Amino acid sequence: MNNVNEVHEHELADGTVIRHSHNHSHTHTQTKAVLNRMARLIGHLESTKRMIEDGRDCSEVLIQLSAVDAALRAVGRIILKDHIEHCIVEAVQEGDNQAIEELNKAIDQFMK
Repeated sequence: MNNVNEVHEHELADGTVIRHSHNHSHTHTQTKAVLNRMARLIGHLESTKRMIEDGRDCSEVLIQLSAVDAALRAVGRIILKDHIEHCIVEAVQEGDNQAIEELNKAIDQFMK
């Protein structure tokens, strides 16, 4: 859980860095599941890299990259749901409109 009003940064896909604090605390219930999925995802990505290094068929590599992309998006969905269920609910209860605005920006980036 992050401390209330702790300043932190987010880097967007375009390199823009957003520095801000929240008026609410972050409570996450899916951290362990996300970290486990990320570990598997990293292993899968490393395996795909080895396929490229070994000169495997481009079609096979593309299929693996598609699986990596799907797994990454699945992790993003878990984080998004957890954020909405906990952080955003708390932010709404506390009237923290900044958190909602930031969520909207994050969703825009995530959906690209």
